[in-house]
This record gives sequence, structure tokens and C-alpha cells, in this order.
Amino acid sequence: MPGIIGRKVGMTSIYSAEGKSLPCTVIEAGPCVVTQLKTQDRDGYEAVQLGFGDRKEKNTPNALKGHFKKANTAPKSKLVEFKGFTDVNIGDVINASLFSEGEFVDVIGTTKGKGFQGVVRRHGFAGVGQATHGQHNRLRAPGSIGACSYPARVFKGMRMAGQMGNKRRLAPNLEILKVMLEKNIIIVKGSIPGANGSTVTIKK
Repeated sequence: MPGIIGRKVGMTSIYSAEGKSLPCTVIEAGPCVVTQLKTQDRDGYEAVQLGFGDRKEKNTPNALKGHFKKANTAPKSKLVEFKGFTDVNIGDVINASLFSEGEFVDVIGTTKGKGFQGVVRRHGFAGVGQATHGQHNRLRAPGSIGACSYPARVFKGMRMAGQMGNKRRLAPNLEILKVMLEKNIIIVKGSIPGANGSTVTIKK
């Protein structure tokens, strides 16, 4: 599916034709530069590689400098491959004109990282119980995590403490409410994963 790389600007709300307030997310969609064309003969599949966001040349590896030089563009901070593009060449610019109001898109982003959290915050556990009957340090404890001599192990997927957030997540079927071509802005209905300013991928 064709798509574009963008940046989450933030959330706002707009009014529908019926006067209903709709929560929505503002996304800066591009501009993206075509940095490479993958072909069936050379790479085994067909795809288009897009670059988004400027990157300092001093922080760019030499191999990537040559890669961007071949595309005749400045170094980019984010590279993503998309399938489904037709009639594009290296160096072409893809912007918000790829989308139109009323169509639906899938947005992929990385959720906010919340660090190492316990089971109460991470999974909504209630804790072991009250602080009476000799319990003084069990209020937010996970409790038992397994059986006895059988099966003598902890099953995979057990809900326990660990890193919370910082996961790649998909928000499917979001309606595009507005397209502002002069600013490369699209406004989609609902929320998308990630913090303001984070990079997202939008697919048709």
C-alpha cells in the first residue's frame, strides 16, 4: 500500500456539519523524498524507499551519505519502504497531496515509553490486600505467579512487572477529515500512538 512518513503535531477538535465536536489528530505528512527504488530483479521485491526529516551531515555515516547523494538529496533522519507506488523516480517529492478528505488510512507509531512499572500500574492489579493481619509490604505485590511441583515453571505471557510503553502500535481505519496542502497537514479523526513530535507512518 502506498503511504508517507509524517510527524505527529498534536490533538485538537473540529466541528462536523451536524455541529458535533470531533476529536482529531494533526499530522505533518511529508514532504518525503524518494531515495531508492527496489526492483524484483535486483532486490527480489518491488518497493519505494522514502526519506523524511533533515539530518545533520556530520552525524550521518559515510555509507548513508553516498546513498543520499545518489538520490541527490540532503541526509534524512527516517527511511521507510512502501509498496504500491507507480510512476515514481528517485528524487521525486511525495507530500500530503497523496491523500484526500474522506478516505481512511492506517497510522503506525511508537507509544509513549513509561519506564519500568509494577503490576498495579502496568496491568491494573489490585495488590495482595489490606495492610492488616501481618502484611506490611504486600499492597502492590503481584502475588503468586505459578503452581507447585507441577508444572514447576512459570508460563510464558504471565503478566508481571516490566517495561511499559515504547511499543510499535497500529491505529487502523482513521478517517481523514481535512487536508491542508499548503502546509502538508492532514487531520485524522481520533487519536494515534506516540508523543507529540514523534515520527509516524501513514498508509492508505
